[in-house]
Amino acid sequence: MSAELAEAVRLLQAGKLVALPTETVYGLAADAANPAAVARIFAAKGRPADHPLIVHLPGAGWLERWAREIPPLAWELAEAFWPGPLTLILKRAPGVPDAVTGGQDTVGVRVPAHPLTLELLRAFAAADNKAGPAGGLAAPSANRFGRISPTSAEHVRDELGDAVDLILDGGACPVGIESTILDLSRGAGALPRLLRPGRITPEMITRATGVKVELPGSPDSSASSAQAADAPRVSGSLDAHYAPRTPLRLLATADLDAAAAAASAAGRSLVVLRRQPARSVLAFPATAARVQTRWLPADAEGFARALYAALREADALGAEQIVCEAVPESADWSAVADRLRRAACGAGA
Repeated sequence: MSAELAEAVRLLQAGKLVALPTETVYGLAADAANPAAVARIFAAKGRPADHPLIVHLPGAGWLERWAREIPPLAWELAEAFWPGPLTLILKRAPGVPDAVTGGQDTVGVRVPAHPLTLELLRAFAAADNKAGPAGGLAAPSANRFGRISPTSAEHVRDELGDAVDLILDGGACPVGIESTILDLSRGAGALPRLLRPGRITPEMITRATGVKVELPGSPDSSASSAQAADAPRVSGSLDAHYAPRTPLRLLATADLDAAAAAASAAGRSLVVLRRQPARSVLAFPATAARVQTRWLPADAEGFARALYAALREADALGAEQIVCEAVPESADWSAVADRLRRAACGAGA
């Protein structure tokens, strides 16, 4: 173990905060069994106290420390997708702090796929001799609550600075958006319920397990207006989230050029985020210097990987508005569409 990882373990044991890389986004980690340490996460992020955190584990073997009444499907999913960007919502085990669960009877758990963080988790767990819940790190995204998630160590430094005791630099996050969240807390006979889309899609889950996933608003969904309230609160479920400070609009591809032309004619500053390849090339006069275009990959995985960095860059340009090309309405784009919708809702707030 490197000296830096040893220092990270020491700090976590002392109740301090360590920013760490995962395959999804950078997390702000603390000992999940230490309520005082978890409180420091909430203070650093400005996060509401009833908003639950995800517990990151070194392996599925630690699952029974944090959850109870674990259904067979949870073990199947762990075998198929862990380490990886899938969070399972389960009944919490005795002793799991309310600070982690937001006072609910459920807990979110996952095993991240980043090698540096897996090494840290294993070292932390090996040094954690507590009975009951142990070996887990609570690690929401390492940014101010509701803002753009960080996908590099530099993003964490820029946003949280001295609020973090140590930042582990693991390079750019290869997935780039947060994990899929799947609710398995409703007991025998209930379908697993998708609470947040991510890289692991419902189709992938069904292929791996043979079990259909309940989607919000689907015919199989129990989410009538009365029953939807039974869904656990989870990270990233608010209407406004992942948002830049600059107002953000989503526009259809056919409307992008007109929006850019109107901004140019009015002398307004605008950043346009669009997918390659270009559908058209604008020939603006010199005043178009106030309209800047940033290109993102045309495929869903590449777009997701680049999205948050592009939003941060656009925000830093100080434009009056960001316009982003709406993404296709297909299953492989659903997670990106979810993040963009929430970012537009919260932008400028």
